[in-house]
Amino acid sequence: MDLVDARTLAKLSGVKLRARAVVEGVLSGLHKSPHHGQSVEFSEHKEYAPGDELRHLDWKAFGKFDRYYVKRFEHETNLRGFLVVDGSASMAYGSGALSKLDVAKTLAGALAYLLVRQQDAAGLSVVSGAGFSHVPPRAAAGHLATLLEALEGLKAEGTTDLFGAADHLAEKVSRRSLIVVFSDLFDDRAEALKRLLSLRARKMDVAVFQLVDPAELDFPFDDPTLFLSMEDERRIEVNPREVRESYLEELKGFLAQVRRSCAEADVDYELVRTDEPLDAVLLRFLARRQGKRR
Repeated sequence: MDLVDARTLAKLSGVKLRARAVVEGVLSGLHKSPHHGQSVEFSEHKEYAPGDELRHLDWKAFGKFDRYYVKRFEHETNLRGFLVVDGSASMAYGSGALSKLDVAKTLAGALAYLLVRQQDAAGLSVVSGAGFSHVPPRAAAGHLATLLEALEGLKAEGTTDLFGAADHLAEKVSRRSLIVVFSDLFDDRAEALKRLLSLRARKMDVAVFQLVDPAELDFPFDDPTLFLSMEDERRIEVNPREVRESYLEELKGFLAQVRRSCAEADVDYELVRTDEPLDAVLLRFLARRQGKRR
């Protein structure tokens, strides 16, 4: 399968074309996948339990899996997906072809395509220190253009606000839904991530895509450098060779803590480098979700 790399995506103008390219890569990958039964579907049948209507048994599923499943009614299977994009200033950072915000917008747009394609409702929430914006979820095909236009116009500004994101979603999401968060998670407050992950305790299906730039992971700086904060007035001039080891150790600990916190909260977690093929990222995500259902 030919994966869609970051440089190829950067040559495409706008979120719509980039998201479509990623979706085409995902669908091609699913078509060629050797993993039996893998699909783009987020919803699933309900396993039979005593008291369920026998007339709703799915005999095709029984023949395939040798287990009894009950078909859910349409209003039960239609999913509501909330795509949550961190629009803070740190997301504008990019040492390569795409910034973290470019990747967030492209992944969110691609998932919007997939959700609407299977007649599920997709909505968008943008969260930053500059405020919140919200596009309510709908399943109509024409709604996709509204989501993509909102993503296209998104600019990075303000501070990272995971507390605000959690409170905003708790207010807007009134019933069980899929919540997918795209963020670098650079919030200085120790309890911020925990607050966001607490949405899982409200019976929400939560997934987190943590976006990192290769330069943030590898710290490829050698000469004395002035580092400027993108979210406030802080600045520091250092010799990178003197701080590289401690920086990388700190980052390693931070990423490990995020992964551990997500696992403890039963939240899907995906670490995304901004230079990797985004269709491969979504295929990993979909395959993991499919594996959980088996």
